[in-house]
Amino acid sequence: MAERAVAPVVHEVPYHAQWESAELVREIVDGRLDAAADPRWGQSGAATPEEYGWWSWRLCGVACLRMALDHWWGVAPAAIGLAGECVAAGAYVRDGESLRGLVHVPFADYARERWGLAARAAELTPEEIAEEVAAGHLVMVSVHPSIREPLGPEPVRRGGHLVLAVGATDTAVVIHNPSGFPGESQAFAHVPWRAFGPFYSGRGIVLGPPAGMES
Repeated sequence: MAERAVAPVVHEVPYHAQWESAELVREIVDGRLDAAADPRWGQSGAATPEEYGWWSWRLCGVACLRMALDHWWGVAPAAIGLAGECVAAGAYVRDGESLRGLVHVPFADYARERWGLAARAAELTPEEIAEEVAAGHLVMVSVHPSIREPLGPEPVRRGGHLVLAVGATDTAVVIHNPSGFPGESQAFAHVPWRAFGPFYSGRGIVLGPPAGMES
C-alpha cells in the first residue's frame, strides 16, 4: 500500500498474548524460557504445563479471537477451551503432534455460529485492510512471525502467523501481535505500510461486531 492521506483510525481493543505471561514472550520466543514454565500457565485452561506449552506456540489465532471477544463482548474466554472448540469446528486439524491451523473458512464459520461475530475469510489488499478497519472491523491477517521486528531482514516466506489489525494510518497498519515483544511490538504496534508487504500472505479473516452492537 502506497502511503497516502487517510483518516487515522485506532480501535481501543484489549491486548492478549498467545502466552499467558505477556511480559515473558521475548524469553520464550528466544528459547531462554520453556513455555511450560510460564508461571501463569493455569490461567489458559490447560490441564498440565505440558499441554499448555504445546498449545501456546499455536495460539496466535485464538489470541486474536480473545481480543475481539474482549472488545465486543467484554470477555476473553480461556485459550485452551477456545482451541478445543476450534478443533471440533474443523478450524484446527490435529494429527498427533502436528497441527494444521488456523483454517480460515471454518474458523470464520465458528466465529459467526459460536460467538455471533460477523466473520468472513477473504483475500485482502493492504488498502482493503485499512478500509475494513475504518468501517469498524478488526482483521486477523496472515503474516510471517518475524513481523515483530518489521524493519529487520525480509522473511523468506509470507504468512504462518496471525496478528490482529486494530488500526490504520496513512503510514502504518496498527496491530496487536500475539507473539510480539513487550514494550516493542505487542499492543498497538505500528508496522509501516512500506514494510508490511513482504510479511503479508494476502489473506485474512475480517471480524465485525455482533448484529445490533456498536463497534
